[in-house]
Amino acid sequence: MRTLFPTLVYSAELDGRGRDAFNAQLLREIRQLRLDDAAGRRWSARNYPGGYTSYGSASRMQQASPTFAALERKLARHVRAYSRALGFRLPARSLVMTDCWVNVMPRGVVHGLHLHPLSTISGTYYVRTPDGSPGIKFEDPRLDRMMAAPPRRPGRGGPWVVVPARAGRLVLFESWLRHEVPANPVRAERVSISFNYNWF
Repeated sequence: MRTLFPTLVYSAELDGRGRDAFNAQLLREIRQLRLDDAAGRRWSARNYPGGYTSYGSASRMQQASPTFAALERKLARHVRAYSRALGFRLPARSLVMTDCWVNVMPRGVVHGLHLHPLSTISGTYYVRTPDGSPGIKFEDPRLDRMMAAPPRRPGRGGPWVVVPARAGRLVLFESWLRHEVPANPVRAERVSISFNYNWF
C-alpha cells in the first residue's frame, strides 16, 4: 500500500515560556479592538452574525500592534517547519504573513465552510477556549469525488476531521483546504487569531 496525495495539518504549542501572560495581553487587546472597531462590528453584523471579527476592518494586526508582531515572530519557526514538511521549494522567496485578524465567537456563533483564496498557508492561534469550545473541522478535499464510496469503519477516515481548539495551540494548514467552526455551545466566548501566509 502507498499513501498518495496526503493532506498535512500541523498543530503545536506556541511557546511555553510566558504563554499565559502573552495570551492575557492578546485578550486585552482583542477586547479593546472590539470596543474601538465600529467598522468591524458593522461588518460582523452582516457577515458573522452574533460574533466579532476584524477580518473586514483590521486584517493586518501584525503591523498595527507590537503584541501581534510578537505573535508573528513566535509563529515563524512553526511555519518554517510546516513548509519543510510540505516540501515547498522557496529558494529566492520566503513565506510572509499577509493577513492577521481576530475572531470572537459567543454562544451559538458559527463560522461556515470556507477556504482562504490567494494564500499559501493559513492558520489559527487559540487565545481563549473555554471547556466545550468547538474545534476546527476540516473537510476531506476529495469529498466531491466520492460519489459511490460506502461508509468507512471508525478510525479509517471519514469526510470530516475535527482538530480540537486549545488555548496556547496553533493549527496550520494549506489555504485550499476547506474548513469550518461549528456553533459554539458554551456561554463563554471562544477567542482566536487567524492568519494567512503567501510567497508571491
